[in-house]
Amino acid sequence: MNWQYIWNAVPRFIDATLLTLHLSFWAIVLSVLVGLLCAVVLTYKIRGLQCLVKSYIELSRNTPLLIQVFFLYFGLSKVGIKLDGFTCGIIGLAFLGGSYMAEAIRGGLEAVSKGQIESALSIGLTPLQAFRYVIFPQAFAIATPAVGANCLFLMKETSVISAVAVAELMFLAKDIIGMDYKTNESLFLLVVFYLIILLPVSLYIRYLERRLRQAKYGA
Repeated sequence: MNWQYIWNAVPRFIDATLLTLHLSFWAIVLSVLVGLLCAVVLTYKIRGLQCLVKSYIELSRNTPLLIQVFFLYFGLSKVGIKLDGFTCGIIGLAFLGGSYMAEAIRGGLEAVSKGQIESALSIGLTPLQAFRYVIFPQAFAIATPAVGANCLFLMKETSVISAVAVAELMFLAKDIIGMDYKTNESLFLLVVFYLIILLPVSLYIRYLERRLRQAKYGA
């Protein structure tokens, strides 16, 4: 193991880590938004959209992320729509993550007891107010473990985006292996930096779950 090479390569891995975090942030935010909209459609059985959302979820969950990203990056360019690798990565991750988030949030929404909903409406809340102040907080608490797991899943799936020349952690590791033949050093740094970004998120999700259990949400 060449420790001097590892030390010299750290700044490059820091830059790649920041790009990975940027990619992860937008992927998670968009996935949660897409998932919430889809979950509402499925839970409340909105006509005209329910079939469309089910088709989207099945398509997204039953096709590899790599194929989805290749379609965006190479396929769309054939019809004149040219997107850079970073944009394709965000769209691909959001497309995949949205389907998983939809199922997680839907499970939370359906777990809220009907008595809670009826009580909220009986005290004069509108359906929208009942959703905002009564249903969604409980559903979020119930869905937190699954949503958190999906967030970690999406952060790890950013490694796939290296296939379209986005210089995130996996791309840099493969570049070092190919150019400098430093396989051990590259993989060591890759593991270390993935731990640096994933471990705090994992610990925070556990902390959030514990706090929600103590607050007796979703009980």
